[in-house]
Parts: sequence; C-alpha cells; structure tokens
Amino acid sequence: MKLVAFKDKNPDEDRLALFPPAVKKLSSLGVEVFIPQDYGLDLEISDSIFQEAGAKTYADEIEVSRFSDFSVRVNAPSLDEIKILEKGSLHASFMDPFSHPKVLDDFNSYSISSISFEMIPRTTLAQKMDFLSSQANLAGYVAVIKAAESLNKIFPMMMTAAGTVTPAKVFIIGAGVAGLQAIATAKRLGAKVEAFDTRPVVEEQVQSLGAKFVKLDLGDTGQTDGGYAKELTKEQMALQQEMMAKCCEQSDVVITTAQLFGRPAPRIVTSEMIQRMKPGSVIIDLAAETGGNVEGVVAGEENTINGVSVIGAKNFPGEVPHVASQLFGNNVLNFIESYFDKDTNNFNLNLEDEIIKGCLMTHEGKTVNEMYLNITGQK
Repeated sequence: MKLVAFKDKNPDEDRLALFPPAVKKLSSLGVEVFIPQDYGLDLEISDSIFQEAGAKTYADEIEVSRFSDFSVRVNAPSLDEIKILEKGSLHASFMDPFSHPKVLDDFNSYSISSISFEMIPRTTLAQKMDFLSSQANLAGYVAVIKAAESLNKIFPMMMTAAGTVTPAKVFIIGAGVAGLQAIATAKRLGAKVEAFDTRPVVEEQVQSLGAKFVKLDLGDTGQTDGGYAKELTKEQMALQQEMMAKCCEQSDVVITTAQLFGRPAPRIVTSEMIQRMKPGSVIIDLAAETGGNVEGVVAGEENTINGVSVIGAKNFPGEVPHVASQLFGNNVLNFIESYFDKDTNNFNLNLEDEIIKGCLMTHEGKTVNEMYLNITGQK
C-alpha cells in the first residue's frame, strides 16, 4: 500500500498527520510512506529524520497522487486538492462534514472514498484511534494556559511576608475530555476549581481530579451512546443558566467546553451573565468554532465585554503542534494498523465493520454514512 501524507496549505496549521515513530511502524508493516519535502520544517523535524524512519519524500503532489492508495492529512482538502487524487483511492482527515457538507460532494464527484476522523465511534474498541479525544486533551490544557496568561491574577495561593494571596477561582462547564484536562491543569497550577456537567455520571471523575462538582437537579439528563451530553429542554437550560450565572459571578476564569455532535454548540453563557462577572475575569470558549457557548464570542479572537476578556478558541491543539502531531500520528497508525491486511499489503475497507461504517463518508460516488444522512435529513 502506498500512503501519501499531504500538508495543510493553511499557514495557521502546523500539525502533521504523520510523525516519525508512526512512519517507522507503518514502514515495518510494509506500507510505503510518502511525505512532501520539508514536511516537518515548521516543527524543526528534518526530512532525514522521516527518511530514517522509512518515508520517501516527494516534490510533485500531482505525480505522487496518481499512484497513491491512501492519502492522509489533518484537515479536509480543497476541491483543487481532491481533483488530483487517484480515482477509487481512499482519503482520511478531519473533514468536519456537518459544517462543510460540500466536501462530500467534491469527493463523490471524483469517486474518492473518504473517512472523516472525527466520525470514528467513541467506543472502547476504537479508543486508541479516537482523534477527537487526543486533540481535545490538548485543547483543554491550552485553554487553561491561555487563561492564566490573560488573567491579571495568579492561579495558586501564596503565603508571603507581605500577606496571603488567595487562589484564583476557575469554573469549567462541561466535563468531557477537554473539560477534565482543563480541570487537571488548573488544579496543577494551584487554582480552586469547580465544574459542572449535565451528565451526573462524570461527578466521580471531576472529584478524582480535586475539583468540586456543582450539582443541579435538572430532571432527566444523561449522555448519548457516543458519550456526548444530550440536548437540554428550554426549561432545563433556564435552570442551568441561573445556576451558572451565580458560579460565573464568583469566578476569575470560566472555561466552556459544551458541544453537541452534528449540531451547533449550545448557548450557555449569555451577555447578561457576563455583565454580572468581575472586571478582569476571563472566559475561554472551546466551542467557538462550532457556534460558541458564549454570546458574542468569535473564534480566534479576544474581545472585552464589560471588562471581561472573552477568548474564542480556534485550533487550540495547533498551539502545541509537536505533541498534537505526535498524538495524531499515533491515531493514524492505530487506525491503519487495525485494518491493514498483510496478505494483500493493503487497507481492508470492511464495509460491515462498525468502526468503518461509523467514519466512512463517501464511497463509489455516494455519501454512505448513515449517521450523517439521518442527522442532515437526507435519509
């Protein structure tokens, strides 16, 4: 099998889809790995390091695309980049199909089978290839670091000859992968941390990290089979917002992480709630790229509202591209290795496999993902 890695053309994206250790393991399986020249330049990883791991470098994207069986990158390609892929080949990346449905039409137009990494089912069996979780971990970490940089206070308590400095209060909304990492990071920095999630099942995880779990009786709540929080009713949202308003009012930092799979992020922090917060406080919205949890947030920007800094996350994992690429590369390796047939030296696109069915978006010129078709009302 010939596996070709492409680098994103976006100058703000330094993450790589393959990392030298992953390349070495893939090469040992019999996979021929091709990377563009200067693939790791932004991360100060020379071509020679990739070559020592078994990769071959290329200069001409069009030429290498003609014989590729499987292409991989971090984010979805443009139409011009799809055009050069070999008909019938397989492509995999973060495709964000719900926000960018046209990419599926483009793949279908050129009969390219495509896999969307974020659609991989979040099951125990697929845990080692859970791209969303590996990158969300980093997003949670970066959120706290950015908050600490923006806050006009320090996180830890300090006892000095000049007096005692009280710890910063951090309130984290949503205790998924990103939220739990944010809790752990804020605690390591010495902050007093509280967290809320609509799923009571995560209370123990929150407490195990040293944070206080804020309880609120919302009635029937829970999580989907994929581990995401279920959407709340209007009445539940009203109760939640009043409780959160009180928590935000008392906090120095608020980090929101709530997202709904396949739908815009729920609006949690309103402008009225921000008005009640202390000037100098900081809000980090990790859901800014999918609509935002915070009213008035803009992805990739920092705005000041009533003296409160509101920061909209945009590719936070890309802020630590070396580690993000390492984890991404491991996910790619685990995914390919799980379906690599050594007898045929090729990727086994088993259409009956639950994981493949969950993440395969297009095949033989048609959009085939049942979840996507159901959510978008096309089935």
